[in-house]
Amino acid sequence: MLQKLARVFKEKAQQDLERIVKGTSKTREKLGVIEELFTYWNLEDADETLEELEDALIMSDFGPKTAFKIVDGIRDKVMSGRVKTGDQMRAELKLSIATLLRERGGSSELSLGDAQPAVLLIVGVNGGGKTTTIGKLANKFSSGGAKVVLAAGDTFRAAAAEQLEEWARRSGAEIVRADSDKTRPDTLLFQAVDSAVKSGADLVLCDTSGRLHTNWSLMDELAKCKRSISKRLPDAPHEVLLVLDGTTGLNMLNQAKEFNETVQLSGLILTKLDGTARGGAVVSVVDELGVPIKFIGVGEGIDDLQPFDADTFVDALFPEAAQQ
Repeated sequence: MLQKLARVFKEKAQQDLERIVKGTSKTREKLGVIEELFTYWNLEDADETLEELEDALIMSDFGPKTAFKIVDGIRDKVMSGRVKTGDQMRAELKLSIATLLRERGGSSELSLGDAQPAVLLIVGVNGGGKTTTIGKLANKFSSGGAKVVLAAGDTFRAAAAEQLEEWARRSGAEIVRADSDKTRPDTLLFQAVDSAVKSGADLVLCDTSGRLHTNWSLMDELAKCKRSISKRLPDAPHEVLLVLDGTTGLNMLNQAKEFNETVQLSGLILTKLDGTARGGAVVSVVDELGVPIKFIGVGEGIDDLQPFDADTFVDALFPEAAQQ
């Protein structure tokens, strides 16, 4: 059932362009200079225009390495005569970004298989929106008929368990929280998975404390949490998802590298995309790490956590005139 739900979410993402266009408006505004390059494109000034395109992508937080890779591919097609007009260049840019996201990241669909329960470990730095993201995921799966357990593994932030309990109430999910101030997060997550196995739950969403990626002791604790889950349920967690705050721009790349090294990420969730012009940075993260985006947050509403689709995302960044 869970894999079927994940597929339904994915299909919905392909249809919900209007919501994602609205949520990426600030990033799209920052990319406006690129639209001007398409408008005034001519072959005689191709070299200069391509340099300007590369600069514009870098300024839009795509990062130098990724911007060069994208523009270099377009340059080859311009030089070979396959791209001659501004409209063709625009289409080629969109195709290049979408292809990079698919080929470097892989499938953006949750890989839950037939596991019961499926276990998702949600990680990230402080203030990235992990707990809210978990609540929205719980609502999505519960609304689809899944029996969901929330694991309140953030034992450091005083209000985290209460916040997660409210999400459990709203979504109809169960919650497992610490019964003592001395309960370690790895123990709590073990208990939550054990409870889910015994109750026949479909899905466990594991919250964790926010931590700076430079704090090695806390990163080691996170690795211990992952091992604890695996002790109770072999092959779990089935997804390890890093929540990235879209407003941090290219700073998210260093975060992602350290978390990936510690817990081997299977996917990314980009939040607060509606409040930033720096959403292009996630393309660089996918390019450098080879980890797919699974969801994007395009607003504060409970339905504004959207399954990621590369073509829909790129169409939102470079929509047709009627959609802008």
